[in-house]
Amino acid sequence: MPEIVKNSRINSLSRVTLPPLLFGICVIAFWELWTIVTNSDPRLFPPPSAVAAALINDPYLFLRNAKTTAIEMVLGFGVGAIVGIALGLLVTYSKPLRRAVYPWLVISQTIPIPAVAAVLVTWFGFSILPKVIVVALIAFFPISVSTTDGLVSVDTEMIQLMRTFGANKVQIFREVRIPHALPHVFTGMKVAAAFSVLGAVFGEWVGARGGLGYLLLIKNRAVNTDDVFAIIAVLAALGVMFFGLISLIERLVAPWHFDNRIEDT
Repeated sequence: MPEIVKNSRINSLSRVTLPPLLFGICVIAFWELWTIVTNSDPRLFPPPSAVAAALINDPYLFLRNAKTTAIEMVLGFGVGAIVGIALGLLVTYSKPLRRAVYPWLVISQTIPIPAVAAVLVTWFGFSILPKVIVVALIAFFPISVSTTDGLVSVDTEMIQLMRTFGANKVQIFREVRIPHALPHVFTGMKVAAAFSVLGAVFGEWVGARGGLGYLLLIKNRAVNTDDVFAIIAVLAALGVMFFGLISLIERLVAPWHFDNRIEDT
């Protein structure tokens, strides 16, 4: 029986990972073939082989700046997650606070992030702090909304049943609301993880001394298009790895939700 379950999970994971992997390989192959057939200018549209060569020729340059960007992403995401979950809890259990704060949460997402980043650089200089704040501003909103939705969408009949058995608010929160809300929270976290890359790059564009966003500006001004595409590839890899890390944590913290999704595929 355990072997059957294991094989089922492997098959399900294969169905999830193989299609995008094969699609990516086809896109890269078509891209390479297109540049050969059309004899395109590599300064405008470099082939994947040139992008890979740029990565191989100076890997330390990309790794050093990727480390800077990754630190900004992780720190900003951590701050955004703490603030987002805290706000989600507060607006869930306080109706006056929900009416007062929730509209401002929405308004905060209508402000252009580059404009906010410019102000933060003016206040705090070229340190890591402005980039962390920008990432946190992007990350907290989806986490806050998902936390709120997860906490308020609990089945009322389940809550009434717990109360029938004499459960207090703390026990209901621990045994019912948290397990129900966790998948929602992790959904918001995965969205925030993907957007964290954008926040770090925006912050570095406005003012930085390092990072992939900073390097991207330098290479773009020098018309080193193969390096630009290489930086974009590294940024994409960072986003995918961060998303995968949050998914792994979700599997460890909420295994029942992950198992149910595997069974449904």
